[in-house]
Order: sequence, then C-alpha cells, then structure tokens
Amino acid sequence: MKYKAIIFDLDGTIIDTETIWDQATRKLIARRGIILDKEIQTELFEKIHGLALHKSCLLIKETALLPDKVDDLIREKSEIAHTLYSKSVRFIPGFVQFHRQLVSHNLKSGIATNASPETAELTDKILNLRQFFGQHIYNVSHVNYANKPDPALYILAAEKLCVDPSECIAIEDSTHGITAAKLAGMYCIGINTARNRKALRQADIIVDHYEEINLQNLLQFNRPLLKL
Repeated sequence: MKYKAIIFDLDGTIIDTETIWDQATRKLIARRGIILDKEIQTELFEKIHGLALHKSCLLIKETALLPDKVDDLIREKSEIAHTLYSKSVRFIPGFVQFHRQLVSHNLKSGIATNASPETAELTDKILNLRQFFGQHIYNVSHVNYANKPDPALYILAAEKLCVDPSECIAIEDSTHGITAAKLAGMYCIGINTARNRKALRQADIIVDHYEEINLQNLLQFNRPLLKL
C-alpha cells in the first residue's frame, strides 16, 4: 500500500508562529504585573505548545493564578497574536518546496489544526493557504472543538480527502499533535521547529528540516524509515 495523502498541522509545521504565540503569552501575563519564575515559565511554555487556545489559556490562568475568566484571556491573547500575525507570520523554511514535491507525486494534502477559525482564516488571508490546500483546511471548530490530542481532526481530514487514515502521513511539531495523528492510525513525521526533540519522541521519525524528508524513499518502501 502506498500513501495517498499528507496532512499537516499549521502552527510550527507550515507557518512559523511559535514566537508569535510565545510573545502573546508573555504580554498577556506581563500586563497583569506578574513575573513568573524562569523554571515555571519554561514548563508552562512546554505544556501549552500545540494546545488549542482554550486549554492553553486555562493553563496560563492556573499557572499565573489569574482572576480573569478564560474566555477573556482567549480574546485578549488572540488580539495580541493576530496583531503580530499581520506583521511577521511566514512559512516554515522548506515547506513550499516540499509541497511542490508532494504535488509531483500526486499526493493529496490538507490541514488539521487546533487553531481557532479566526486564526485559520487570518492565516489564509495573509499567506493564501488555499493555493496549496484548496478547501481542505480543517480547524478545531470543524470537530466541535475536540482539539488534539483527540484524533478527530485527523480522522475528519482523511475522510474529506477520501482516504483511509492508514494511507496518510501526518506532519506535526508537538506532543499533542503527534498523539492525535497516531491515535488516528497515521504515520507521523515530527518536525523539530521548536527545537525540542524530546517532545516529538512518539513520532515515527523526527527531522529538523523539510529537506531531510526523503519523500521518494518513503513512498516507495511504505513506512521504511526508523526514528532518527
């Protein structure tokens, strides 16, 4: 059996936004005059990496002991991040070239992201994601907010692409995303854009850059690569 589709996460996998969301978190906390211990802050950032906005804001609230309602934190963090998006969002190096390879091998593709519909739409508006994925851009609202590590997003994306999950490769940059892809029954490539290989240890293989993915080899031998 050959793979028929590649399904991508969005933040940290297609677009370089991790610094944007980190900045938004720091600014959200700093506005309240709170300074977190460096070790606690590092642990917080590791925990929220790849989480949907609601869960990440809940963790921020609990860690920083904020009195704010989670919904208010979500709105404020989104506003901060979206302002930064318009100035600095960009593709992960190598993604565009990799997607060209994908097309040359007649593979289908889609996005399965924990991002809110507003964030996904803003990203599409700025970078024209539809030039690569057409209508196959699925955010957490498409699965009734069953965010990763729940596999619902990946199962939905495969269904919409008319392929079995076992015929899909997922590309992820976070522990939560990799868990979701594996629970959906997909082969998963962990891309180390966050420079934390430990967080990607459940992936089938780990790469630091798109250039390291040998698509020809992967398609020819069907799950031939060992974890690096």
